[in-house]
Amino acid sequence: MAKWIDVESARRHPGLRLVLTAGVPGPWGQAAKSLFDAKRIPYARVRQAGGESNEALVAWTGHSNAPQAVWEDEPARTGWSEIIELAERIAPEPALLPSEPARRADVVGLCQLIAGPEGIGWQRRLMIFHEVLDLPESAMPANAPVRVLVAGMGERYGYSREAAEAAPARTAAILGLLGERLERQQQRGSRYFVGDSLTALDIYWAAFSAMLEPLPPALCAMPESLRPQYTVRDPRVRAAAKPLLFEQRDFVYRQHLVLPVEL
Repeated sequence: MAKWIDVESARRHPGLRLVLTAGVPGPWGQAAKSLFDAKRIPYARVRQAGGESNEALVAWTGHSNAPQAVWEDEPARTGWSEIIELAERIAPEPALLPSEPARRADVVGLCQLIAGPEGIGWQRRLMIFHEVLDLPESAMPANAPVRVLVAGMGERYGYSREAAEAAPARTAAILGLLGERLERQQQRGSRYFVGDSLTALDIYWAAFSAMLEPLPPALCAMPESLRPQYTVRDPRVRAAAKPLLFEQRDFVYRQHLVLPVEL
């Protein structure tokens, strides 16, 4: 198990440091962690507190958010694509980005639809924000700590009623695309989204699927208060989230990643 260290210890720590939100299965952080797990690259986990100022972290890396990947004395990487590229550079094998250009474009493009702006993660986040911010004042006052926290995060990540109401249709469309691709791959005898081996796309889907249907408690001991929020209820999204997508997620975790998930 990778140990937790504080920011001051992280500054002095050699090698790879991963800044992760402690105690929750944030999909961006879990995906970043799983990239390095798949490549057997050791790392130290640095605590970040979600929704807080994280002043010591900002003083070190210039960023308050998670995940961040800090390799030796290099600048922190915070974007999903640059974290993939860092993992590939540190340990070229096993390669998680295909060398063949068309397949590489497939992996990067579909990861964008999962982790990038307007992707599954962003859309589900808007839906989760909406569940809180759309509550009547009688159910949750405007000054309730949870509502204030979510409102601040919503402002940061582009929440609006219109965007949240459009999110289920976009999420369902992306899930439909992923499901169709996986069906074609399975018909040709592959358990992976692209080609015949694990790629970053398989890892990103495995991590972000938690925002639709989390792993069971025995495999991911997330706070039980969060489990209902992470479990999608919208009928359009549920219809598009075909069972084979979660079967593939489970296969990837069993064969290539670390279970139970460390939070």
